[in-house]
Amino acid sequence: MQKITPNLWFKGNAEEAVDFYLTVFKDAKIITKSYYPTEGLLDFQEPFAGQVLAIYFELLGQEFVAINAGNEFTFNEAVSFNIACKDQAEIDYYWDALTRNGGEESVCGWCKDKYGLSWQINPENIEDIMLTPGAWEKLLQMKKIDIATLEA
Repeated sequence: MQKITPNLWFKGNAEEAVDFYLTVFKDAKIITKSYYPTEGLLDFQEPFAGQVLAIYFELLGQEFVAINAGNEFTFNEAVSFNIACKDQAEIDYYWDALTRNGGEESVCGWCKDKYGLSWQINPENIEDIMLTPGAWEKLLQMKKIDIATLEA
């Protein structure tokens, strides 16, 4: 059993976001869903009466909870999720899948998906690659990581 589970706060679009992640990550699955009650809610919860409250799901063996809520909190770069990729093709796949349709490229292998969640898409041996002379300087010039350029 996983002891720490990230809880992700979405702005009323948790189901849409989880459906998106299910298309990006091949072995992703929904574990369960819970729903807001229809009565006894606080004023700010009223718009969600009867809707999905939380979706428990799994990506690459990691469990997450998507919370369906309001605009009180937003994602920022202080928290991100690293995807350790086996090769350039896998880096390209995740980069393209997460940045398309409203995602954003950043620097040094960082990007945001269309929901504002930050991802680091790195080769699984990034620590070894960074020991290559000049790799750090090259990394600082990149958005999506190019393994061949870093190793050259």
